[in-house]
Amino acid sequence: MLESIIWILLMGFFVGQIARRLRAPSLVGMVLVGIILGSQMGNVISPEVLGAANSLRTIAVMVILMKAGLGLDREKLAQQGTVALRLGFLPAACEAIAVAVAAVWLLRFDFLTGLLLGCIIGAESPAVIVPGMLRLKSLGWGVKKGIPDAILTGSALSDVLLLLVFSLLLAFLSQGAATGITLPGGITLSPLQLLPFHLIIQIVLGVLLGWLTARMLVSLLAKQNWTQNAVQDSLVAAGFALLLVVLAEDIPVFSGYLAVMATGFFLIELDAPLARRLRGGFDSLWVIAEIILFVLLGASIQLKVLGNTLLVGLLVLAIGTLIGRTLGWYLSTLGSNWTGKERLFLLPGNSAKATVQAAIGAIPLAQGIAGGETILAIAALSILVTAPLGAWAIPTFAPKLLERGEVDPTKVAITRYIVLLAAVDTSPLSTQVLTKAAELARRSDGEVVVLHVIRVDDPQGVEQLREQAKQLLADIRHRFITGSGSVPEEIVRTAQEYSVAEIVMGKRGHRPLEEMLVGSVSQAVLEISQLPVIVVENDQAALSVT
Repeated sequence: MLESIIWILLMGFFVGQIARRLRAPSLVGMVLVGIILGSQMGNVISPEVLGAANSLRTIAVMVILMKAGLGLDREKLAQQGTVALRLGFLPAACEAIAVAVAAVWLLRFDFLTGLLLGCIIGAESPAVIVPGMLRLKSLGWGVKKGIPDAILTGSALSDVLLLLVFSLLLAFLSQGAATGITLPGGITLSPLQLLPFHLIIQIVLGVLLGWLTARMLVSLLAKQNWTQNAVQDSLVAAGFALLLVVLAEDIPVFSGYLAVMATGFFLIELDAPLARRLRGGFDSLWVIAEIILFVLLGASIQLKVLGNTLLVGLLVLAIGTLIGRTLGWYLSTLGSNWTGKERLFLLPGNSAKATVQAAIGAIPLAQGIAGGETILAIAALSILVTAPLGAWAIPTFAPKLLERGEVDPTKVAITRYIVLLAAVDTSPLSTQVLTKAAELARRSDGEVVVLHVIRVDDPQGVEQLREQAKQLLADIRHRFITGSGSVPEEIVRTAQEYSVAEIVMGKRGHRPLEEMLVGSVSQAVLEISQLPVIVVENDQAALSVT
């Protein structure tokens, strides 16, 4: 079992990075690793790990849904009105019906079995869509109109709808009939008639439990201070989120996945600083969860059953997406302020299949449903085709179809590699400049560029300065460079060349800063630099000036 985990983590990571360097989504490499390591080819993954695959996938989906909730923007959702709500029902319903009709026509299924296939195929993949939308938010694409937020919310609601209909159809087809309930007065309601009530209850209770869980986390982590750092915050929050998913499986009266997403959403409203810390923690958890999710997803794909249904399966998927889902997208955005290009973005941004199909695609076959093997094959085909395509298409078409707006760092984690410029000379003040630069770099896990502009030929002094930088920045990525010419101009030029975030430099003497900097190097840098400048004094005090 440990050997299998090592294979999964190491091969999944490195092959994923190879795929990324080849300009393909990293999940493509991870899925290929799963196929190679799985029982279809290498048979390297142990039965214990494969037996725990569903549980591990559940944990990974919980992580990504919590990330989605922590990235939602209430104001943008309110701005969109009913668009997000319609995206949660119409595209999924239209695709499921289109797939059902295509299955009746092409596969000779009865309509209910075709609709069962439609519920499996119509579900959207949070593992592909959520990271893609959060990345768009971090870059500003579509944020002005809240398009990523609408897609995130809609995909969560659509999965709730389709999973409910799937469970109803499965019970009916496997047992031949499904029981309803009898109301006072002798009125009997069938499961189909009860479906709207089940749907409303699942959504309302899911949102309510998410709100209660968020309040509990704020009380435990922010007010009562049961934890001491962000890692412990994330551990506790992940435990409660996973508890919601497990309870939903044992007590299926609410949507566990929706409850997890609602927890993250309400955390932003109740305690934004706590939400920011958790956002960073769940970003770290996703690094591991993503590898496990997609490698095990690849290992679950049955390659042998794809041959006989490849062409007809592709046709079914095309009909479901290009006819059914497109109609749903049109109806969902009707009357909105979305442009034609923004509506067109829903095709690459809202079509990926992966996690839900991997979780429920094999259930009809296990329940003995006629056509179960074909259903499993098409579910696997939908993963192989749409997951890599969606992961590639979202970042590729967003710049072409969406408008770029201002990024809100309170709603999404912004990944930026920080580079600092430490401008030093051979005076004793260089120690304090390097110490301050090291302190800032440690906080941001950044890099330091140490610049010395040579004004007097002093090889020994330069070498001593190089050794000093090496000693004070021993645990920090850094480089030591020299320049010549006008000191202020060389500092600013180097800062632009290395795309630094801040410039750290020294101020000699004890006179007031305004008096000391007039005509000095520091004053000149302050006047011509567009970047923040941190001026370090002899007493190690620092003043940041833009």
